[in-house]
Amino acid sequence: MGILPVLEWGSWNVSFGGPGAGNGPLSGPWYSTHKTQLLGVLLAATSNFLISISLNIQKCAHLRLTCRTDPKPYYMSKLWWCGITLLGLGEVGNFTAYGFVPVALVAPLGCVSVIGGAFISVLFLKKTVRAADILGGTLTVTGTYLLVVFAPNEPQELTARQVQNYLVSWPFLVYSILEIITFCILLYFYKRKAVKHIMVLLMMVALLASLTVIAVKAVASMIMLSAKGKMQLTYPVFYIMIILMATSCAFQVKFLNQATHLYEATEVVPINFVLFTTSAIISGVIFYREFQSAALLSVFMFLFGCLLSFLGVFVIARNKKEEHLQIPFIDCGHIPGQKLTGKIQPDSHSSLYGTLNNEHDSVKSQS
Repeated sequence: MGILPVLEWGSWNVSFGGPGAGNGPLSGPWYSTHKTQLLGVLLAATSNFLISISLNIQKCAHLRLTCRTDPKPYYMSKLWWCGITLLGLGEVGNFTAYGFVPVALVAPLGCVSVIGGAFISVLFLKKTVRAADILGGTLTVTGTYLLVVFAPNEPQELTARQVQNYLVSWPFLVYSILEIITFCILLYFYKRKAVKHIMVLLMMVALLASLTVIAVKAVASMIMLSAKGKMQLTYPVFYIMIILMATSCAFQVKFLNQATHLYEATEVVPINFVLFTTSAIISGVIFYREFQSAALLSVFMFLFGCLLSFLGVFVIARNKKEEHLQIPFIDCGHIPGQKLTGKIQPDSHSSLYGTLNNEHDSVKSQS
């Protein structure tokens, strides 16, 4: 008749939350308690994976354009725009995830983009899979699992009044003063002493990122509550947080671009991930009081998961060489009197070293 026996119905209910569900992994009470956190985790992981795909697609588009005989601007490439679209979707997904889960969980999930980029580059950029990629990926996946399991499971619906109270709380005020002092010291060395060390640049990025994640979570939570009918957009703190988010994000991008310009991406990516994640977790603990009621074992296992993720990212990025396009600085085929295979080596003792001789000097040398 197609009807399950009584014992099979009982096991079905226990496992999938039917009538009379017990305490199975997908039972009704467990799922109702963790469904918001699961949604946020899936959203953050998927968003970071989309970001890794988008970055590889953009790099693939740039490589294709440079190999064309008739080069055109990158913004004329459909492949490049496809990557930009995926990047936008990923950032929107990350923004939304802050409304569902704690900051301490969303920030470490950025490792998904690192591990995803390592393996997706095999498909798009024809790279080979290294043993370090497999080891780093294993460490990162294990750390991510511990992060998800032992992350704080606190209610994430934040009202405008709660955000106002957090802004004037003494732990956040002390934290803000220390952060401002540290940032000013780093900015002094950066501006006055012209110190462009990678740690100086990325520490400024991390300090700004802590403010960014605080503002992003507040804005995302207030927008979600307003969408549910609990209007929060009329409070001034909502617009204060939007200004803080935009300002800190703009300066964060400025210093991050400076770091990527001066140093290899294989150095910038792991260091930035570790500093950004650490600052985000600290700001979430201080501002939103995450882990306030967490057990000591949960805190230890969460930090251990972070450590495994950090180690995995460093293993993936270790000894990874940057690819440079083999494009000559001077095309000898377009220089009169020079063959396509000819080499130009100016006289190092001449005042014209590093430049081509003018036409008058060329005639002299030929005569």
